[in-house]
Amino acid sequence: MKHALRTGLAAAVAATALAVAVSPAVAANAKPDQPAKSRYQLDTRASANPKQINTSAYNRARSLLAHAGSMMAAKSHPIHGVSSVAVHYGTDILAESRDEFRALDASAPIKRSGMSMAHWDAIRRAAEAMGITRW
Repeated sequence: MKHALRTGLAAAVAATALAVAVSPAVAANAKPDQPAKSRYQLDTRASANPKQINTSAYNRARSLLAHAGSMMAAKSHPIHGVSSVAVHYGTDILAESRDEFRALDASAPIKRSGMSMAHWDAIRRAAEAMGITRW
């Protein structure tokens, strides 16, 4: 009886050890249906930009881009009469000014992201004024 109990106990311990040793390897190769929460500490795309932009912040950014030479920003009208606007107003003006600056700076000797340093700095300051990090 003792021998059977020892043999059964040894087999159970061996099976448990084997399961513990194999499960990380199997789990590494497995493709879960949903990603584990610990893999993604912060979903930066979802939380990077505010939902709304303060009107004064948008107008300040628009002014920065217009003074840097963006014709599109200069032609746009300042927003008034509301306290905030949707974030796409800010991302649109940034993207359009970026494209305009890249076209203007095609032959610039020193570039950053396809723009002259002055234009790049204006885009950066405008995005910072509106609190936009991804656009």
